Amino acid sequence: MIKLERMSLFLVELPLVSPFVTSFGEERTKQALLVSLTADGIMGWGECVAGSGPWYSPETVETARYVISEHIRPLLASHKTLEHPSDLPRLLSVIRGHPMAKAAVEAALWDIFARAQKKPLYQVLGGTKEEVPAGVSVGIQPDIPTLLSTVEHFLAEGYQRIKLKIKPGWDLEPVRAVREKFPDILLSVDANAAYKSADWETLRELDRLNLLMLEQPLGFDDLLEHARLGQMLSTPICLDESIDSAHRAWEALELSACRIINVKQGRVGGVTETLKIHELAMAKRIPLWCGGMLETGVGRALNVHLATLPGFTLPNDISATKRYFREDIADPPFELHNGFIPVPKRPGLGVEINWDRLLRSCTWSRTWKL
Repeated sequence: MIKLERMSLFLVELPLVSPFVTSFGEERTKQALLVSLTADGIMGWGECVAGSGPWYSPETVETARYVISEHIRPLLASHKTLEHPSDLPRLLSVIRGHPMAKAAVEAALWDIFARAQKKPLYQVLGGTKEEVPAGVSVGIQPDIPTLLSTVEHFLAEGYQRIKLKIKPGWDLEPVRAVREKFPDILLSVDANAAYKSADWETLRELDRLNLLMLEQPLGFDDLLEHARLGQMLSTPICLDESIDSAHRAWEALELSACRIINVKQGRVGGVTETLKIHELAMAKRIPLWCGGMLETGVGRALNVHLATLPGFTLPNDISATKRYFREDIADPPFELHNGFIPVPKRPGLGVEINWDRLLRSCTWSRTWKL
């Protein structure tokens, strides 16, 4: 039984170590919306993975702030008590969409639930690993020499898989250059839905470069075209933006639109929905991996715990804290050890908020009694 007492929202802004460039544009800072819930004297934390603009998703930190404060909060205040974190999606089902906002609140409940049992979250979820394999996402670089140097740096740090962000005009030449210099590495590419059917010849050329996967090459809402493309390629298609629920994952697999799924718990609506996707993937023997959204230590911790589930079999986009931030708002920082990120062993998410750093980076906050 979870008896809710209080909810707080914190909007923070953290500078990135270096600009991160994708087909959507360039990011120099990370704006994050953090949720804290208090129940029975235990405080739990969640992070909304929405970005500052509607590029990756229709949701933004501002839409999430509004939905949580004006719609989710009143529902929590009217109920006050939940039997289990997995009850929250049913309570919030009257709100259409807004999975990232819902997921942030649910994450805080899972943190409370595991802390109350004095267990790390991965044990509560049924995770089987004490460390998870780490890959790294490399944004679009100014030129190919810079790209090769960046990849070499991350390989020296021990990352098990390199993912290159691509877009029309930055694809064949840079990917070929990386493959030629590093012929034996696990290499994948991510287009973030930047290509159209007119670009299929380029995608066929990428198919010849011995890639682990081709991630979200076509439109975010187009399963049929991904299914058609998949019939032409030997490289497995991995879907990211297209999978926004367990039902959508089922549709994609029924259509053979992908052979791999990138799971981002915020994108699909939270931990409970992620567990449904995991069950589906295990039944259909579809490999999963956990994608990243430049999360702070709060969101990164949740990703690590989820990646311990047995269906997450490929290296995840869960990098060390120092990959993105010189100074995070949660302790301890995540570090890479021989290509793996160790799973926190303390109760709940296993990280604690550094209040001094949180308040220094905070641009807005509000607390409500429930």
